Amino acid sequence: MTDAATLSRRIAQGRGSAPADLVIRNVRLLDLVTGDLVPTDIAICGDTIVGTYGAYQGARVIEGRGRIAVPGFIDTHLHVESSLVTPMEFDRCVARHGVTTAICDPHEIANVLGRAAFDYMLEGASRTVMDLRVQLSSCVPATHLETSGARLEAADLIAYRDHPKVIGLAEFMNFPGVIHGDAGCLAKIEAFSDRHIDGHAPLLRGLDLNGYIAAGIRTDHETTTSDEAMEKIRKGMTILIREGSVSKDLHALAPLLTVATSPFLAFCTDDRNPLDIAEEGHLDFIIRTAIKLGVPPLAAYRSASLTAATTFGLRDRGMIAPGKRADIVLLDDLEACAVSDVFCGGVRIEEAAYAGRQPVTPVGLDSMKARRVSAEDFRVPASIGAVPVIGVMPGKIITQHLMMDLPVAGGFVDIDLGQDAVKVAVVARHGINDNIGRGFVHGFGMKRGAIASSVGHDSHNICVVGADDADMAIAVNRLVEIRGGFVVVEGGQVRAELPLPIAGLMSDQPFESLITPLEDLRKAARALGVVLAEPFLQVAFLPLPVIPHLKISDRGMVDVDRFALI
Repeated sequence: MTDAATLSRRIAQGRGSAPADLVIRNVRLLDLVTGDLVPTDIAICGDTIVGTYGAYQGARVIEGRGRIAVPGFIDTHLHVESSLVTPMEFDRCVARHGVTTAICDPHEIANVLGRAAFDYMLEGASRTVMDLRVQLSSCVPATHLETSGARLEAADLIAYRDHPKVIGLAEFMNFPGVIHGDAGCLAKIEAFSDRHIDGHAPLLRGLDLNGYIAAGIRTDHETTTSDEAMEKIRKGMTILIREGSVSKDLHALAPLLTVATSPFLAFCTDDRNPLDIAEEGHLDFIIRTAIKLGVPPLAAYRSASLTAATTFGLRDRGMIAPGKRADIVLLDDLEACAVSDVFCGGVRIEEAAYAGRQPVTPVGLDSMKARRVSAEDFRVPASIGAVPVIGVMPGKIITQHLMMDLPVAGGFVDIDLGQDAVKVAVVARHGINDNIGRGFVHGFGMKRGAIASSVGHDSHNICVVGADDADMAIAVNRLVEIRGGFVVVEGGQVRAELPLPIAGLMSDQPFESLITPLEDLRKAARALGVVLAEPFLQVAFLPLPVIPHLKISDRGMVDVDRFALI
C-alpha cells in the first residue's frame, strides 16, 4: 500500500509543480511501443518514475548526455547458487550488467538443506539492491531416482507462500508426475493455483503438453528448437530463452523472436558463472547476441523487460513510464547493449550502494558427509554385451544414450580413450547412505586424471569424471576436505581447486576472487585433454535425471526416457 503523502509527492513531482527527487537529464528513451528513441528527461520520486516525455527540475540531477535509456533487465529464471556466490555477491556481480530484477529458484541449496535454504535465500534477497525474487522449489527431490539431502512437501512450501519476496512455484520438473496425476504433485499445484507456476518440460509435445499446461503451468525454459517453442507459445506458454554457461539455446530460438512474438518470449540465464559474466556479461550479453543474430532491438529489449514483468505479474516495472519502479539502464550503444549506468529502484549502482549491508550468516558448512573412498570404489563389474555410455553434447544439458563395446580386464569394464569413453561416478554426500553410482561418459576428451564437483544437479551429490580410478578417489576425498567445490587431480596431485563451503555450492568470498581459481580450473582441465568449454558445469548436469536421455545418479545409470534405473 502507498500512503497519501507519498502519492501527493509523486503527483506533484510528476506534474512538475515540485522538483523531482532525482532527474536523469537529456536521455534518448527507447519507446517499447514504437521502438523510437525519444529525447526526454526522466523524473524520479523515491523509488518510482514520475515523469517522462518532458523537461524536469530536480533536487539531484544526473546528466544523461544523450545516452539511451531502457528499462532494467529481468532474468526470469536462475539459481543464485549456480553462480557460485551468495545472493548479496550475486547482486554486486550482475546489477552492473543492467539486471535490476532476478527471479531465482533456490532449488539447488534446497536439495541440500531443505527449508533452511528458503530462510537463507529469502534473508539474502531482503538485503540486495537489485530486486531478487524467489520461486519456491517444487521438486525436492527432483525424482525418486537419486538421494537428496532433503524432501519438501506442499506444507513446507505453503509456509512461505505469502512472503513478500515470493512470486509462486518454481520449475515443475516432474512433468511425468503432473501429467499422470501424482497426488504429491497435484497438492503442490493446488496450493499455488492462484499464483505463478514455472514449467520445466523438455521435448514435451502434443496432448501431453496440453495436459501439463492445463495444470496452470505458464512458462518453460527447457525448449531448444523453434518448432517446439512455437507450439508452446501458441498454447499459451511464455518461453524463457536460455543462454547460460552450459545450456545455450539462443542461437536456435533467436529466429523466432520478432516484434510480433516478443510478448511471448523472455530471457533467462539458468545460469552463468562469475568467469563467464566477467568475460562476456549477463543479460546484456544475451541482448547483444540476439541483436547480432538478427533480432530487432525493440523485440530484444521488450522481451528483456516488459514481457518478463508481465509474465511474472510484476506490474510495477518493465517500462520507463510514470508510476513504474525506477529500474533504468543507460546505454552508450543500443545494438551493442553497452551498459554505462544502472539504477535499481532509483538507487545508482556503484560500490556506495552496497556499503553498510549486514552479511547473512552462512549455512550448510557441514554438508559434505560422504565417506572416504578408494580407487577400488570406482571399478565397474563386467556384464555381457555393449555398455550404456552418456554422450555429452557441448552447450546442452540433453545427453545421448550411447552403447559402446568397452574393454574388460580382470572382470571389470575399463575406459577406452580411443572411443573417448572415460568413467563417471556419483558419490552420495548427504550422510543418508553410502551409495556410489558408476558408469561411462563420452565427449570430454579426457586422457588422464580426474575432475570432481560437489555441484551436481539436482541432488548435489559428488560427481567425478576420470581416466584414472586413483585420481578419482583423491578428487572426491579432497572435495570433502575443502567442504565442497571443484577439484582437478592428475598423477595423484591436486592441480587446481575452488572451495564452495556454503552447502557445497557457494563461495563465502567476493565474486571477484573466484575469477582466477576458475581460470586455473579450466587450464588444469584442459591439461587433462578436456575439450569442453565449461567442463565443471557440464559435469554438474550429468546427474540430472529429469533431462533426456541418459544420466547418472548415486543409484546408478538412469534411462530418462523410461524414467528408470538401468
